[in-house]
Amino acid sequence: MRLTHVAHLRLPFGPLLSHDPIVSEPGARLPVSFDQARHVGFGDRPGSWMALAMRLPSPVPRDDLAAAWCAVVQAHGTLRSVFVPDDDGTPALHEVTVEAGRWTEHEVLPGQAMNDALRDVLDATCRPYARPSHRFCVIETADGPTLVIAADHAHVDMWSLLVIARDLLAALGRIGEGESPALPAVPTFAEHTVELAQRPPAPDEIRERWDHVIEAGGGAMPRFPLPLGDPTPQPERVVIRDVLDLRELADFSASASSEQVSTLALAVSAMTATTLELAGTPLRTVFPVHSRHQDRWHDSVGWFITNSVLESADTDPRACSAAVKQAIRLGSWPLADLMAPWGGMPEQPGMFAVSWLDLRRLPVRIDSAGLDAQYVGAAIRTHGVMLWFIIDDSGVHLRCRYPDTHVARASVGTWLDALVARMRELADERPDPEA
Repeated sequence: MRLTHVAHLRLPFGPLLSHDPIVSEPGARLPVSFDQARHVGFGDRPGSWMALAMRLPSPVPRDDLAAAWCAVVQAHGTLRSVFVPDDDGTPALHEVTVEAGRWTEHEVLPGQAMNDALRDVLDATCRPYARPSHRFCVIETADGPTLVIAADHAHVDMWSLLVIARDLLAALGRIGEGESPALPAVPTFAEHTVELAQRPPAPDEIRERWDHVIEAGGGAMPRFPLPLGDPTPQPERVVIRDVLDLRELADFSASASSEQVSTLALAVSAMTATTLELAGTPLRTVFPVHSRHQDRWHDSVGWFITNSVLESADTDPRACSAAVKQAIRLGSWPLADLMAPWGGMPEQPGMFAVSWLDLRRLPVRIDSAGLDAQYVGAAIRTHGVMLWFIIDDSGVHLRCRYPDTHVARASVGTWLDALVARMRELADERPDPEA
């Protein structure tokens, strides 16, 4: 499943609707995770959402779509919670009730692209302080609807969007069989936040490692190793590339196996070599890791992602494998306590982050090819570089977002070109199984 951008998303033309639910006044207070507080703390703004789009093969009655969506919302507690600014401006999270409402049709202006019309809807409704901060959108066509599930990032990650899509399809299937669309209850993200906060403090070695990481970054998280130009937020440039097709991915994986490392470790080797060659420095990047450490969280919806840092100075694949394991361990402890000495996660313009998601390994699957399913990113202004790798049954894909300055175009473009070329070379170096 490709990771695309709202400006690149392939959408049909047709009536654009969203389900407008009935939401109660804020009720009981819920715990706020470190990453939620940081994200919402930046304030109410457009472009803070993420989405998944898919197409159904035949028309579906609106009432059935609404009933299925309401079943999904009732199954996942984070979709029944809203953020409200406290008296001091800090984000507070509260329970709400969410009930079926009505469909709203949104005008598509003459000459306006469907992508822009959809973006306007999601920017207005999937904001940190919206009530609720999620939307279920439908584009109706004679061949069947295109569905767009979107939510502010505070409530979902990419794994969660797969859960929502799977559950929505399951609820629609039950309706089609004449059954209730109700879904089994699952643990809520708020429960996970409590559980994480109750974990023992991180050992001294982890604290010392974080001290080193922040010090190495000049008092902040890692920055992209090449110049980006004006450090103030700029309009974004988004690049989407197919890195390896299915055959090349198999060859790349075979090369990794010959080194007794994972596909990710070999990709880190390629990134390390590229960074050393072009910047003369080790690879240092923010590295998101998931916190679904127990099976009980696999079917839950929430922001089960936290940040670590990956440092790699040796291109040897086994050294890169050790660097990945170290990064996962570094990110396996509650960050609120670890980041306290810096008053939160310290960052500066140019922050560099690399995300790796192998959909083949997730316990949640949908027919992404048959549904033409795509992850969708929002449009923002940025001063950092974010690189996402998505691995699925069709190969390796990447999306990169960076500030659209002439300097950044040259720096990031050169780095990406070299990285993709190196990964393809590694795939070509697949060992001969008969040798």
